Amino acid sequence: MAKYDEKSLKDVLLEMVNQYRLKQGISESQIKAAWARLMGPSITQHTTQIRVIRKKMYLMIDSPSLRQELFYGREKIRKMINQDLGEEYLEEVFVK
Repeated sequence: MAKYDEKSLKDVLLEMVNQYRLKQGISESQIKAAWARLMGPSITQHTTQIRVIRKKMYLMIDSPSLRQELFYGREKIRKMINQDLGEEYLEEVFVK
């Protein structure tokens, strides 16, 4: 009689994410969704690009005044997004 190793679906999915190195892509899509949800439509409208590379978030903003305001709030942005993710994923935020 064969024995089966019982695991929860969550554990199996986490193993798969780690094995296939999908964490970066999943986190990037979660960060983009969190940005739109946390910042609202007015800021999202001026965001031209969001990239996450090696736990660093790069924001491209088309409004100079908004860019400057977000530049000074980088640490707050990082904390808000990490809190939304439920983990300390982002190390730094860059605004261009």
